[in-house]
Amino acid sequence: MTIKLTAQQLSMRFKDRVLFHIPEIAIGPNDAIYLKGDNGVGKTTLLKILAGLLEPSNGRVLGRKPWWQRLFLTSATSEVVYLHQSPYLFDDTVYQNVVYGIRFSGLSAHEKRAQVITALRMVGLETLADEHISVLSGGEKQRVAMARAWILKPSILLMDEPSASLDQESIERLVIMARDLLERGSSLVITSHQTNALTALCKKQWWIKNRQLIESPLLQIVKEKNDNHTDTSHSSNLGH
Repeated sequence: MTIKLTAQQLSMRFKDRVLFHIPEIAIGPNDAIYLKGDNGVGKTTLLKILAGLLEPSNGRVLGRKPWWQRLFLTSATSEVVYLHQSPYLFDDTVYQNVVYGIRFSGLSAHEKRAQVITALRMVGLETLADEHISVLSGGEKQRVAMARAWILKPSILLMDEPSASLDQESIERLVIMARDLLERGSSLVITSHQTNALTALCKKQWWIKNRQLIESPLLQIVKEKNDNHTDTSHSSNLGH
């Protein structure tokens, strides 16, 4: 079952600087959102708040289980997963890195292995399952991280610059998994400094500017070279 994540009166402050203030925001079910904004406006901070990895200065996020219930998964699914652009991977094999996400799922060892191999096959790394993570390239490591996120079947996947420095094959492999999650009813929020095959999956755009979150349909996407908003953009209540 997919969830709807909402936040109210969300703001983040660093010392005397207000990074953003968002009266209301909602994600899901089955959203695909392209999150844009200049460097330093708070895109990564917002994603981490939504994932429960950071506490906002003000406001609250609704729809997630309490943190102590999220520590140990009792099913093969998760709620909100944050995928960092430089993901942390364990000093172990590719297989162990991916299976880690479902270690407390209650699945048998055979079922776990089947799911891991399926995930690795989708990212083109099944033949490297038993190789040490250190032998992989940067793009391959990002694919492993995506496989680990995908295997959790998250209701919401927050992808922070997932295509940064990736080759075309790696981007295409991530697109396959992202599209599969959307077809299952999951939601995606993707940050990227340029449009690509991943952002092409998105149906709406969020843009952090002047400490506000502006929403517009992706068909009316704001060009990087143009600071003017489209007529359909608005900065107001983003709840569904």
